[in-house]
Amino acid sequence: MTPHAFDDALQLVAQGGGRYQGSTQPAWWNMVGPFGGVTAAVALQAIMLHPERLGDPISLTVNFASGLAQGTFTVSAQPVRTNRSTQHWVVTLSQDDAQGVGSVVLTATAITAVRRSTWSANDLPMPAVPPPDNLARTQPPAGTVEWLNRYDMRLISGPIPSRWDGGAASPDPALASLSRLWVRDEPARTLDFAALAAMADVFFPRIWLRRAVPVPVGTVSLTVYFHATAPQLLETATGYLLGQARGQAFCNGYFDQAGQLWNAAGHLLATTHQLVYYKE
Repeated sequence: MTPHAFDDALQLVAQGGGRYQGSTQPAWWNMVGPFGGVTAAVALQAIMLHPERLGDPISLTVNFASGLAQGTFTVSAQPVRTNRSTQHWVVTLSQDDAQGVGSVVLTATAITAVRRSTWSANDLPMPAVPPPDNLARTQPPAGTVEWLNRYDMRLISGPIPSRWDGGAASPDPALASLSRLWVRDEPARTLDFAALAAMADVFFPRIWLRRAVPVPVGTVSLTVYFHATAPQLLETATGYLLGQARGQAFCNGYFDQAGQLWNAAGHLLATTHQLVYYKE
């Protein structure tokens, strides 16, 4: 069988002591370096492979210190404290430059935990939207970045502007930067925590929708909170996830956006928050 492009990106070779070596993949290339979601997934994968891991991920925060260049890199995942049911992690991703000098390009923290059966509730229900089979697959524009071809996206509302005229998508602040879409891996792949982390970054920068000006942007920090259990991911299998994203505040070169991912059964699998740099 041909390996899935996502699994190719997650290939890490153990070096001992919680260190792993990986390599960037052209299939995941963005405007500058790889798609941030797949880089975040690699950071999480180093934890998932670690022999001392306790439980499953409940949170991941990735800070992008620099662009990742094409080639090999090293990931270090270290458990810095282990309690009875939680474990705290520090992750760094580093890469050598042309002179062979190593530098950190990503830092991350994460928490894994053994979940206990307790009272649970979802105060953010999935919005009523058309099912994915009723929507055509959204085709990336010609000449777009390669990583968009790795997902089957079916847009419901809030597309990238067709006209860069500086206007807001809506006069209503609650809708001005709101997008909704169905998404899954292409080709389809059974959902796991790494794939869920990557999908948390599929939303294009909200500033492009809030004000249709194609300013340069770059994610500075991405946080994913995992509300799904491993059995829920298995039940989701290769199904579509409903993604929703909205900007919150835009101020002096930085803005934040929040997002949610539900499966088709209406389970809220993950929420995400990221801080994005923009240049005037």
